[in-house]
Parts: sequence; structure tokens; C-alpha cells
Amino acid sequence: MAHDGQDLTNMTETALLPDLLTLTRAAIGPVEQVLDTATARVRELVSQDGKVSGTLIEANQAAAHGLSWLATYAQSLRQMQGWAERLVEHGKFGEIEQLIHQIAFGEYLHQIAGGIPMSQGEIVRMQDLGLGWDALAPFQCDEVQTLMARGNTQAARTRLVELMQQAGSITYGATGLDDELEMIREQFRRFAVEKVEPYAHDWHLRDEFIPMEIIEELAEMGVFGLTIPEEYGGFGLSKASMVVVSEELSRGYIGVGSLGTRSEIAAELIESGGTDEQKAYWLPKIASAEILPTAVFTEPNTGSDLGSLRTRAVRDENGDWRITGNKTWITHAARAHVMTLLARTDPSTTDHRGLSMFLAEKTPGNDENPFPDDGITGGEIEVLGYRGMKEYELAFDDFRVKGENLLGGVEGQGFKQLMKTFEAARIQTAARAIGVAQSALDIALQYAQERKQFGKPLIEFPRVSGKLAMMAVEIMVARQLTYFSAWEKDHDRRCDLEAGMAKLLGARVAWAAADNGLQIHGGNGFALEYKISRVLCDARILNIFEGAAEIQAQVIARRLLA
Repeated sequence: MAHDGQDLTNMTETALLPDLLTLTRAAIGPVEQVLDTATARVRELVSQDGKVSGTLIEANQAAAHGLSWLATYAQSLRQMQGWAERLVEHGKFGEIEQLIHQIAFGEYLHQIAGGIPMSQGEIVRMQDLGLGWDALAPFQCDEVQTLMARGNTQAARTRLVELMQQAGSITYGATGLDDELEMIREQFRRFAVEKVEPYAHDWHLRDEFIPMEIIEELAEMGVFGLTIPEEYGGFGLSKASMVVVSEELSRGYIGVGSLGTRSEIAAELIESGGTDEQKAYWLPKIASAEILPTAVFTEPNTGSDLGSLRTRAVRDENGDWRITGNKTWITHAARAHVMTLLARTDPSTTDHRGLSMFLAEKTPGNDENPFPDDGITGGEIEVLGYRGMKEYELAFDDFRVKGENLLGGVEGQGFKQLMKTFEAARIQTAARAIGVAQSALDIALQYAQERKQFGKPLIEFPRVSGKLAMMAVEIMVARQLTYFSAWEKDHDRRCDLEAGMAKLLGARVAWAAADNGLQIHGGNGFALEYKISRVLCDARILNIFEGAAEIQAQVIARRLLA
């Protein structure tokens, strides 16, 4: 794919490319041209009578989902360019940031041209999008060819890891956030290092709840009311602040990082869909952690198809509701005080239009008696990872919910109310993924420095240092995409597309980091006593919850093709 007249074989390999930002800025246009061509072609494949067909999207799923990944890469490179230019403006675009930037462009341009991994065994190529090599004509320019040939080299990866070792256990590379957000990051990083990391692995191995002392300390730090408006007892801070908090707490342990997320999503449901009375009653209690919420949506046979829920809610003679049905994969259910519960109130419907959301109060339980209330029973689902809050199956049999606890006071709005939270939920999942990936990098880097084989530390072997370098690079890519999604959300812009992309990429990055981190450990990584084994298990859930990767790609594709 060399550009006419360009002699790539005579290039001297150096770690840093000259005029880097000029090169990467010029590469954005060709990427967008390829994306435009692919979008037009896939739209042809999935259209019938001039309209995009859901049936044809499903029939051409590889092409549609491949387009989602291509668009995610294009958006990722745009955000990396924006990040780099902001750092230059503030005098923070140092050598480590430059290396991360050029490696990201070099690698992602190559993957766009040669194949983007949607998962370990699924690589999307131009032919899968109904295109030939001519679709890559925009890549035949000096800037793109230079980045592809010299962006992600062994010299660049080796130098990046040298700088990472000098930097110590920090976030590798300037994040581009303002001072206030960096102060928040530092505060929660200290908390995670002191109060979470030393104990997380034992909590995991013993399948224990995160101690209430941790929850109480997080409450004192304001985690549960971070984004709740001040008038309801919160701090009224940005979604970006919650992203930073989730990232750093998840770096310590994903279960701790997820505690605040659960409260934030419940609060957003109430804030956007509740009555004035419901907001005044529930939001201050959530903000102070006086009550802990849990989300009760998924059913055994529906998975991501929430419109097909069968759990029913029927009014009794007193105006209260009686819930009957089964739910599964309910996180932190035993300890929770309130369930945001989705149930069908219109039995004549079979889709999302008959669903309503309830604020179903319950008594917190424990391991011995997890569900003490009448009308609700349940048992723990034993899981590989993500253990600190525990997962449950629930059965409701004439379970009573107060009449005034129908969210918004209007039936049939449950699915719409839930949809409004999807953006924030996926942004938060992306943040948790970044934290898990960073944890894998922290653990693997330390092990590679300390473990000696054949007379030298593992980190001196090029394929080991190369793995570490790519972890750092992709973590920064996912981080910038996630921050951009949060920024859009904070500015009241629709961002379901960007949030979906952040979640899609972040989950893949977390799994790759954990998998490579375990590989660096060799046989020891397969032993339960080593932390990386936990991180691998924790990382695996990220591609499933809050919308499995396949569902996420489907949602993105529908938006792109609409």
C-alpha cells in the first residue's frame, strides 16, 4: 500500500516521528472518506424500497457491525487528535504523550486497512463491508503511509515502556482533563490504593460483599450524590467527574467502582422520570447512601430484549401494585433498599409499550437471609468475577409495591424512562472498563519488572514490553472516547452513539489488557493467588452487561444507517 514515489524501505527507524501532529491531522480526512464510502455501501446492502430494513441489517450483521467498529475507530482517532492538540496548547504534549498518539494512529490505521478485531475470532475487513481495495484509495497519501509504516514500531513501543517505568505507578500520559477533575482523580486514586487494592483480592476469593465500611466512607466522600443536583442533597457535579471516580475506583476493584454507578443510574431515572414528590423523597436518600438501589430489569428468557418482559404488575383494591414474575442477574439485590423494577402493567401488550417502572421498596438482607420480605425470594448466582456486590435470581409472588411508587405516576412509560439512562449507563461502563484495564497494566508492569527469566527481567523482552505499550496506548484511546461522551452528555447533547462506541471499545480494551497481563505472568497468572486472575474474570463481564458487544454494535449501526 505504499504511495507512489515513496521509499519506505530507506526510512531510519526512530522512536518519534517529526511533525507528528501534522501527520495525524492529515490522516483524519482519509479515515472519514473510507467511513463515508463504507456507510454508503452498507446502507445499500440493508435498504429495501429506499428504506433501511431491520431484517436486512440482521441478515447482513457482519457488515453492519463492522461498520460500527469502523465508525468507532474513526471517532477514536478524532478524539485522540483533539486530545493531542489540547495538550500542545497547554504545554503538556511530552514524549510519552507523543508516543501514545503516534502508536495509536499507526496501529488503528493499519487495522482499518487490514482488519479490525471485533472479538478474538472476528476480524472485519473491507470485503465484509461489500467493498474492494479501491475503498482504501484515500489511504494512498504520504501522511497515512508514513504513520502506517513508522507509527507503531518496536522502537516506539520500547521507548514508551522505558518512560512508563520512569513515571512510576500513575496514569500514563496526561489525560487532558482540567485541574478540578485531576484533583478528584487523585483523591479517589489515594482511596483506592489505601482502602481497596490491598483487600480486593481476598474479597474476590472469598466471594464476600464489599464491607459496609467502604460504602460508608464513599458516602462521606460524596460518591453517591456526585451528579445529583444540590437542591436534592447532591453535589451537582458533571458526568465527567463521575467517569473519573468510576475509573479510579474500578482500578482498585470493579465492584467498588460500580457502587456509585448503581446509585447514579437510579438517581437519573428518578430525576428525569419521577414526580416532584418522588424526587424530593428519594434523591436525598440516594445521595447520602441512606438507601442503596438495585436495578431489576432482566428476565431469564429475555436477556437484552427488554421489550419482551413478562413480569406483571396488577393494581389491588387499595391502589397498590402486586408484582409477580422472575428476574435474573440482579446486582447487589440482597443489600438494596429499593429496586428500580420494570414490569408489565398492560397485559394486552407484548412489547415495550406496556411496561412501567416502579420504585419497589424492600428490606435489606444478608447472606443468611438475603430477602426477608413477603412475596420475594431469591438465590445467589455464583460467578467468575464482579463478585463484591453479588448477583441474584429473584422470584416475585404477589410482592407489594406502594401505589405512589409508580415512577412518574403514569403507566406505560417504563421503557422510555429507562432509555433515557442508557447514555449515562454506557459511559459509566466504559469508565469502569478503563479502570479495569489500567489495573491489569499496573499489575502486569510490576510483575514484568520484578520477574526474571533467562537472566533478565521480563520487561526487557520486546514482546513483553510491546504488550505493555499497547495496553497503555489503547487505554488512552478508550479514555479519550469516554471523556468525549461524558462531555457531550454534560452539554445536553444526544450522545447515545458516542456512549455506545466508548462502551464497545472500552470493553474490548479491558479484556485485551487483562488477557495480555495474564500472559505476561505465564503459569503464575493462572493461579488464583495472583491478582491478575481476578482482573481477567472481572474484565470479561464488561463485554456483556449494559448491552452485550453484539447488541451495542447493532444499536450503533442503526444510528449510523438511519
